[in-house]
Amino acid sequence: MSTTLPLPAPARATAPRADATARPGGDVLTYHVKTLGCQMNVHDSEHMAGMLEQAGYVPADPADAAADDVDVLVINTCAVRENAADKLYGNLGRLAGTKRSRAGGMQIAVGGCLAQKDRAGIVERAPWVDVVFGTHNLDVLPTLLERARHNAAAQVEIEESLKVFPSTLPTRRESVYAGWVSISVGCNNTCTFCIVPHLRGKERDRRPGDVLAEVEALVATGAIEVTLLGQNVNSYGVGFGDRHAFGKLLRAVGAVPGLERVRFTSPHPAAFTDDVIEAMAATPTVMPQLHMPLQSGSDRVLRAMRRSYRADRFLGILERVRAAIPHAAITTDVIVGFPGETEEDFRETLRVVEASRFSSAFTFQYSPRPGTPAADLPDQLPKAVVQERYERLVALQERISAEENAAQVGRTVDVLVAQGEGRKDGATARISGRAADNRLVHLALPVGLDPADAPRPGDLVTVQVTHGAPHHLVADSALAPGGLFRVRRTRAGDAWQARAEGREEEHAHGGSGGACGTGAAPAGPVVLGLPAVGRPPA
Repeated sequence: MSTTLPLPAPARATAPRADATARPGGDVLTYHVKTLGCQMNVHDSEHMAGMLEQAGYVPADPADAAADDVDVLVINTCAVRENAADKLYGNLGRLAGTKRSRAGGMQIAVGGCLAQKDRAGIVERAPWVDVVFGTHNLDVLPTLLERARHNAAAQVEIEESLKVFPSTLPTRRESVYAGWVSISVGCNNTCTFCIVPHLRGKERDRRPGDVLAEVEALVATGAIEVTLLGQNVNSYGVGFGDRHAFGKLLRAVGAVPGLERVRFTSPHPAAFTDDVIEAMAATPTVMPQLHMPLQSGSDRVLRAMRRSYRADRFLGILERVRAAIPHAAITTDVIVGFPGETEEDFRETLRVVEASRFSSAFTFQYSPRPGTPAADLPDQLPKAVVQERYERLVALQERISAEENAAQVGRTVDVLVAQGEGRKDGATARISGRAADNRLVHLALPVGLDPADAPRPGDLVTVQVTHGAPHHLVADSALAPGGLFRVRRTRAGDAWQARAEGREEEHAHGGSGGACGTGAAPAGPVVLGLPAVGRPPA
């Protein structure tokens, strides 16, 4: 996944702030953050953008950002798969010429998991990089940029353990109607294919009060949806000895006034307990959606992966979830071609995928990551074998996804309109968003609808599904005579409109407990100011 931050054109500052950072000639310095990787990286990039804006940098115009015509370009990297490294170094190679030819000069900063892994090796391979920083010290980015300018030399700073909990940092939210909330960082598992624990460190949990404070702050600025993030989100509570803490947190977050949708990602099957299912079913604001990584359907391969569950346990979790939440949409991750995987092992994966009836799946071809135990295992599979199995898995899941989505035809769904979800919306005259179960829905507007009455990002639209495709639903009920099309304009839509029109106001959420209005989103970083006393112990 590749995500580019920060915000779309209407949300960007149109004039420099009085305290904006400027180059010697007096022009304001612009920035752009590119994100490669998972939701954790996307949220980290929001922190990077927040810190840069707090330091006086201004978001680049979208056209300039697309052309890399910026004063500071930050690349937030992933290290999970080999192609992520290829993508980074390919980007850096292209940026060498861009940097040389840019009249005003340019700084390039590399952060994230690959920076934590490769460290000074990034500057050795790409000497035109100015700053390298890791996953444990996001807060140093503005300082390193200034130091690199002053010293005219690359600055590399990698910490071995977390120094500042990311959620205490300034944040430039990508969206005003939906937001990420980290409840933990790091991972205590030892999956043989994964380098994340080495790069993100051991799991550290936030205090429940801090999580709730951030959720309440988001709601106060207009958000009606939050997604709780953790490397193993349902392991939450290990830091303070409560194995049922995640279920309790779900109920507490779901009860925050004004919040309408709660999601979470990603849980680990080994730690998934029935009290979490009960909390999901009993809390109306927790959405009927679950991302549950399978990785393999072969018990032998799961043992080799050090995944501490087996196929029957995995299928049992799905059965209990569907018994409690009949319309739940369940998605997954699957790795094909793990070292030593036999045709029989792969057939077991196909069997479990068929039985699981996932609404969609993220499928990956195994790639060895240096530093992981699996990279040194014998019986690494030939590329041709892995590719052939991958294509069979994708074909199976495409069929299942098409069948599951076709079964949605005729259902009434509430769609939270989103910005940027429908790439073809302009050509199809539709708008797009997510149903409660997180399925992507493209929906038609009634003929002759006054543009002033059109749903905005953040508004909710009730429609009927008219078509199901493998990767999306179509809801064109508005085009039928008397067809269902009902709009609920929300304060999240109000906040989006205020941001788009440049009417947003600054709000500070400090430890002093100052109140915040709900009518608009903040123009600058959302500074949550969570109390230091609430941080988890080292």
